[in-house]
Amino acid sequence: MGKNMKNASSSEEQGIADSTERGIENDAENTYGDRPDTKDILRDKDIREPLFEYLEESFGKIRIFEEKRMGGSRADVVMVTPETVVGIEIKSDADSYTRLRSQVEDYDRYFDQNYVVVGTSHALHIEEHVPEYWGIITVESEEGGPDFYVLRTANDNPYRDRKKKLSLLWRPELVHIQQLNDMPKYAEKSKEFVIDKILQRVPEETLAPQVSEELFERDYSTILETINAYRQAHGQKKRRKRKRRKYKPIKKMKSKAQCYFHGVICHKIYGIFKRGLRKSVEQFIILCGTDEKMAVTVWNGICQRTF
Repeated sequence: MGKNMKNASSSEEQGIADSTERGIENDAENTYGDRPDTKDILRDKDIREPLFEYLEESFGKIRIFEEKRMGGSRADVVMVTPETVVGIEIKSDADSYTRLRSQVEDYDRYFDQNYVVVGTSHALHIEEHVPEYWGIITVESEEGGPDFYVLRTANDNPYRDRKKKLSLLWRPELVHIQQLNDMPKYAEKSKEFVIDKILQRVPEETLAPQVSEELFERDYSTILETINAYRQAHGQKKRRKRKRRKYKPIKKMKSKAQCYFHGVICHKIYGIFKRGLRKSVEQFIILCGTDEKMAVTVWNGICQRTF
């Protein structure tokens, strides 16, 4: 009888272990999708350039911008067409859905349409993670390179904020739109004020191609001169190039740990001391969020003024 009870107990434990393992697998699937073989994994760097070629073939006249700030996120790709500005988020096989919800909200504020480009590991689950008006492009690893397929075409974004979209333009570009529509200059007004006036005066069907044209013609090599010329014409100070803050090097590095710590969070050290938080090594460890032994090493160095 004792032996039977032992077998039943072990079977029950095995069943619990199996169900737990299946649960972990399901959670991983929801977060990362179905993982392909390592050799077939496509990463972001493998997708970008072939994607740009595919977009040019599919959409005709376009211009591509990369890593554009939008609210609390960055758009991986912004594609400009003659009539629309399209946001494109890339989720490679190595990416997860962790930040996708907040990214979708930011994309929806800025762009006329949105697409998500996904690797094979996400193809079966991506529809559950993006709105139905988002387009979906899948990418697979083939012998000749990445192969793209439109799983779903994007529809117009119902939540786009026209003011946010117009804020993508620089002030000289907004001035040109004002000139095209015979509007006052509003030279002493803020950018936000000018955007509001443009939205009040210019109808959407006229403004959309004008915004696209400004983005087509944007020249990053001359923008600083253009902005400075605009500011000088309106009695404002020239904009200076930002200088990166240089931190003082460590005079004496007694260990590899100290060197590593300096390279990773030296900026945090200066921020903490600047805010007057020089209270204790324990607080220093908590604020830096790093290894205790490493933090103590650098703390002692700071107290001995080796920085």
